[in-house]
Amino acid sequence: MPTFNYKYKAINQMGEEISGKLEAESMENANAILVSRQLIPIQVREKSTFEINAVFQSLSGINKVKPSDLILFTKQFHSMLVAGIPILRILSIQESQTENKSIKEATAKISRDINKGASLSDALRKFPKIFDNLYCDMIKAGEISGNVPIVMERLIYIIEHEAKIRSDIKSALRYPIIVLIALAGAFIGLLTFVIPTFANVFVRAGIQLPLPTRISMIVYDFLSNYWYFILAIMVGIVFGLLYYFKTSNGKFVRDSFLLEVPILGPLFQKSALSRFASIFSILQTSGVPVMQSLSILSATMGNEALTRAFDDVRERIKEGAGIATPLKSIKYFTPMVIDMLAVGEESGKIDEMMRAVSVHYDSEVEYAIKGLSDALTPILIVGLAAIVGFFALAIFMPMWDLTKMIKT
Repeated sequence: MPTFNYKYKAINQMGEEISGKLEAESMENANAILVSRQLIPIQVREKSTFEINAVFQSLSGINKVKPSDLILFTKQFHSMLVAGIPILRILSIQESQTENKSIKEATAKISRDINKGASLSDALRKFPKIFDNLYCDMIKAGEISGNVPIVMERLIYIIEHEAKIRSDIKSALRYPIIVLIALAGAFIGLLTFVIPTFANVFVRAGIQLPLPTRISMIVYDFLSNYWYFILAIMVGIVFGLLYYFKTSNGKFVRDSFLLEVPILGPLFQKSALSRFASIFSILQTSGVPVMQSLSILSATMGNEALTRAFDDVRERIKEGAGIATPLKSIKYFTPMVIDMLAVGEESGKIDEMMRAVSVHYDSEVEYAIKGLSDALTPILIVGLAAIVGFFALAIFMPMWDLTKMIKT
């Protein structure tokens, strides 16, 4: 029988991961060969198939870590941790089971770091594109309090909740974005093909073009003569903003603007407050000290403007001014959050008060998302009417003049 080349990953008797190549008559035969060598097969693939799939996954972006991949990874990790399986064994199982290449590679490196003596949170922190500050800090809080399974369970809730909010916002904005794209297409189409044709006819007929038509022709001439210049500026602006928004000041400017912009601003503010209250409640329930909780909150706000404002008052909190009173100076913190914090401080039940705040703002966010499309629809209708009306005047006003000339 013909033989085929296979690539494999396996666990040896020392518990170490090894990889290599072998020749076998079939996939089953390749697995049997590895077992006969006292190896535990993790992954066995035909060489050509492995390489083609790797190229395809790289080009198609399959290996990007989606929220669903991270949620599944965390749920599996939590279930095995509750079952009493050692962390290194959990990571080995996760590495063999996960289909996401980025998580698979990260899991192997995390396992090696832990084997060398690193904590789970420190090992996770080396992969910020997969495990963000919130994820790592929550795990660290669980390690300090000795409640990693409980903290991980609450972390799953936060990830799922925020993924749902992002998905709902995208769904709410999908219709307005489609309408804006259609408007842009109609604008360019009318300006490029319709208006110039009519304008040339009217000019040959000796009709003086009205103001809307002249404006349309000026815009058309400018776009047709300088389109490459305009395109270069737009590309430069996009890449410039993307680079700027990666800096600390850029994030601050962007997040400050998002909190102040009409319609969307209140939604982002409520979402940030819900995140703050939920994480604070979980940290307090997990037994994390208040000051350490505040440090974790500062790094996991998810909004640079709120983070900077929170950092400014954190020193006053350290001096013993309480939590609620210093937070009054931050305009983004509503009276409800301040009052509930004050009650929580007095009663010693900050976790319960923050849980109630989180539930309240969760419902507020859901309500705001549902009303987002309704709020944007009138704006889109006015914009559509303005564009259609402008081009209608640009076309029909000269036609009326042409009709008058024919009658006379």
